[in-house]
Amino acid sequence: MTDAHLSKETLAAPRRSNLVLAAFSGPCLPYAAIGLPLAVSLPAFYSQYVGLDLAAVGLAFLLVRCIDIFFDPVVGWGMDRTTSKWGPYRTWLTAGTPILMLAVWFIFFVKPGAGFGYLFVWLLVLYLGFSVTTLAQLAWGAVLAPQYDERSRLYGWWQSANIVGVLIALFIPTIVLQAGWGTYEDGVRAMGLFILIGLPVTLVAAVLLAPEPQVTRGETHGALKAWIALIVRPVVRKVLWCDLFLGIAPGITGALLFFYFESIKGFDRGQSQIFMVLYFVAGLIAAPFWSWLAVRVGKDRALQIASIAFAVLYGLVGFLPAGNFAVTAIGLFIAGLPYAAGLLLTRAMMADVADEVRLETGEDRMGLLFSFLSLTTKLGYAISVGVLIILGWVGFDQAVGAVNTPTALTTLTILFLAVPTVLLVLSAVVLRAYPLNAERHAEVRAGLAARDAA
Repeated sequence: MTDAHLSKETLAAPRRSNLVLAAFSGPCLPYAAIGLPLAVSLPAFYSQYVGLDLAAVGLAFLLVRCIDIFFDPVVGWGMDRTTSKWGPYRTWLTAGTPILMLAVWFIFFVKPGAGFGYLFVWLLVLYLGFSVTTLAQLAWGAVLAPQYDERSRLYGWWQSANIVGVLIALFIPTIVLQAGWGTYEDGVRAMGLFILIGLPVTLVAAVLLAPEPQVTRGETHGALKAWIALIVRPVVRKVLWCDLFLGIAPGITGALLFFYFESIKGFDRGQSQIFMVLYFVAGLIAAPFWSWLAVRVGKDRALQIASIAFAVLYGLVGFLPAGNFAVTAIGLFIAGLPYAAGLLLTRAMMADVADEVRLETGEDRMGLLFSFLSLTTKLGYAISVGVLIILGWVGFDQAVGAVNTPTALTTLTILFLAVPTVLLVLSAVVLRAYPLNAERHAEVRAGLAARDAA
């Protein structure tokens, strides 16, 4: 079968079954379970259990994250140049999984006394494997569901699986402790064991049950030339700005949630962790709604609605009564309902952009475009860490029971509530006059089909 016939077949692809979408999304469970400890558990684990100086731990993570920013464009560029009858994205996903598993083993099952070099090297390998596998999965989804509305549905499954993976990672250490199976360090290792088992199992299910239709890839492109050509496109810039704002806002929430609810609202760490779980659970429950809404009104309008709703509901968190656990729990659950919309809809929108680029240039730049999204998401979360620096400048004391100055508490409130609210509104504003709607995408698909038939 020729590439042209395969491309036509892809453009006319049937609606994927729930089984296929579940299998495709399965690897998100271990991927998300890696992402959470990287941000929350592992720095403390290496400082308290391994015995590495806290400053050295912070430096290792900082250096690796700076290097990691360059992984995604290079990986995306390589994917766009890969040809394989089995599927270029499944090939990269399969190749990246052993790399990720090796790094997980050395990172999570480290022995006390490991030094800075050990952490730096294996973190670097971990981030490399993570970039390869997650980018390959995202790009694979775009060819698995080429239709405009079907992409909203597929990335809804994808985002739901990510949230489930985060919840699993949150609960594993707690279960280990509460069941008396071990210490917190054992809980961290249990997370590592879940990831090591989940990576190959979900990979096998994905490659056996989810196909990768072939597309006409066209001429290969130069990295720098492709970067410039894509960035100057208004539709690309709109999606990237939106994704950046939607990355910074929840990043600030994650960085400051415990501080805000303990120092401002008077809750303890256990109660604050329940709030975080409810927030994620709400996002999981509401994810199908945002996919449904995108089908009804279009992805860009659905994301604008979600961003404004998120801004309003999140801003109202500041009015929840201090010390009232039940009301605050309900409020955090409601505030988390729009959480899933950003990641799933920006990914679905970028897949549409890749189709338009392929029609207009004759080049498949799917991998590079998704690497841009990965880059903005990582930048968003990296920028959000800056709020901790600001809190340090105003003298905020994060110790439990510490008495902070009014200036420190006011700064914490502004950073936790006002800044994310403004960013969420901006994410809706940048999508005004978004040109790639359902009608335009139908024209793109028709153009690709006609060109391939010719």
